Amino acid sequence: MIDEFAKDNLHRRLRRDREALLWKLDGLSEYDARRPLTVTGTSLLGLVKHVAGVEARYFGEVFDRPSPEPLPRWQDHDGSDLWATEDETRDQIIGFYRRTWEHADATIDGLPLDAPGHVPWWSEPSPNTNLFAVMVHVLGETNRHAGHADILREGIDGRTGMRPEHEQQVDEEARAAYFAKVEQAARAAASIKA
Repeated sequence: MIDEFAKDNLHRRLRRDREALLWKLDGLSEYDARRPLTVTGTSLLGLVKHVAGVEARYFGEVFDRPSPEPLPRWQDHDGSDLWATEDETRDQIIGFYRRTWEHADATIDGLPLDAPGHVPWWSEPSPNTNLFAVMVHVLGETNRHAGHADILREGIDGRTGMRPEHEQQVDEEARAAYFAKVEQAARAAASIKA
């Protein structure tokens, strides 16, 4: 009974975080969805592409249930799994991510939490694992990258929140005052230490 509760809870959270990540693309121009927003080239659409590949591999290859479609290159030196090329459309990447959900959900629904898996790219503690550990790992990865997307989107247009129903109207004056307060505290602390 606890296994089904844990599995349902993790799966529900994974679904929530998938949607949160995609929501960060809503209303953005093609350029803003794709442009590098950090010195390492991180982009919102690139995060979606990366997380889709992560999910496809962990809920596919790890359990000998490979993705029914070709996967993008992964963790290459050129980082091709982390950005959208000019030939890849937003709809293609989002479509791939949604199809990956279907495949991952079928794996999650079809296997017990203790189903054995093998992650050849893990060396510590062991490449042998189970569905529970993979669900926790992928949830962490998705949540982590959704957090990155939160910050990137805030930098583009100030939009914050995890889901549309959490979005608040921005009071620019209050936001500027809060920023100034935090900045003043940082400067004051830095001058005390100096």
